[in-house]
Amino acid sequence: MIKEKLKRELKNYLFILSGSLILAIGVVGFLAPNKIATGGTAGLSIVLNYVSNIPIGLLLLFLNAPLLLISVKYIGKRFAFRTMISIISLAFFIDFFREIIHFPTLSTNTLLSTIYGGLCVGVGIGIIFKGDASAGGGAIIARILKDKYDIKPGTVILTLDILIVLLSAIVFKNLELALWAMLSIFVASKFIDLVLTGRKQNKIVHIASEDLNALKSIIASKMGISGTLIQGNDLSQTNQRNIIFLSINKNRIMTLKNLVERHDPKAYMIVLEATELLGSSREIK
Repeated sequence: MIKEKLKRELKNYLFILSGSLILAIGVVGFLAPNKIATGGTAGLSIVLNYVSNIPIGLLLLFLNAPLLLISVKYIGKRFAFRTMISIISLAFFIDFFREIIHFPTLSTNTLLSTIYGGLCVGVGIGIIFKGDASAGGGAIIARILKDKYDIKPGTVILTLDILIVLLSAIVFKNLELALWAMLSIFVASKFIDLVLTGRKQNKIVHIASEDLNALKSIIASKMGISGTLIQGNDLSQTNQRNIIFLSINKNRIMTLKNLVERHDPKAYMIVLEATELLGSSREIK
């Protein structure tokens, strides 16, 4: 039991250090040299560095330290400690690359820097999240406001990011850079989701038909898929309406569609994105 906990904790710290390294490369190699302010305290540090010339990593520590101290009772001691390690390692990597070894600018093209900088930030933060920690900044503030005032974390983070982007437009005196920053934040958010939930290979399918019993047997025998039959009524509660609910790889959607159409051309089929699948089986049985 102790070995398992130790192994899990070591894995968390490996995620934290790896994520911090990737995030730092995004900031130093793409975003900071091109004055593109990503979201959170990292973006704010890029803006303040331009004004004060204080190293970005040091600014990151100054901005996050009071937030971390205030947030301990809201996020728990273990999570706070891992987040502290995340912030310290991120600050170290950024200043080590930028101030000591003078890591080269990987691109001076604004579009490429925006996309690849956002990619590195998103992947880095996603990996840090997998280590059960946070990169600090907006996530900490969002957690505090959620507990105290029941404000949605997404709303808080979005508001903070918008304010940082607007500040970057004022400080850099360039509205286009602010627009690029918004694109970078969007790219980062998509890659955070990709790291946390994986590539969306599966679809959720709902099928309504007048002959569900025969249809579910055909689907099971022809495609080897076992779904779930959900029983219910229409809104007036006068007619029984049953549907087949199943998860299927997106590559097999057309095969399923053609099979359903051949059996019942009037069947109603809804296809949804499966954003996250948990458990050993990829099919809902």
